[in-house]
Amino acid sequence: MTSMATITIHLIAADGTRRTIAAPTGKSLMRAATDAGIEGIVADCGGCLTCATCHVIVDPGWAGRLRPPADEELEMLEMTAAPRQPTSRLSCQISLHEGLDGLVVQLPETQY
Repeated sequence: MTSMATITIHLIAADGTRRTIAAPTGKSLMRAATDAGIEGIVADCGGCLTCATCHVIVDPGWAGRLRPPADEELEMLEMTAAPRQPTSRLSCQISLHEGLDGLVVQLPETQY
């Protein structure tokens, strides 16, 4: 039986509260965060790319380590409740891998 690697993710709430979670590689950031009970990632569509309620702002130092957003993600990012930032992403589209160990993301003030 093969075990998945675990990486560390730092999530910073709009009020500055920082939460660190251990997340298995192979999952989306959205799934890892919701499984860990992170408030601020609503994920209404469950990761189907039909809402924008898993919006996160990736720390600029990490943004270049992510694959570029697909056209569908860019379209959904136009619908975020909080203002879109240059490094805004949908957490359902961020696939966790060992190169993202230590990833830092900011949660927006609202998802609705």
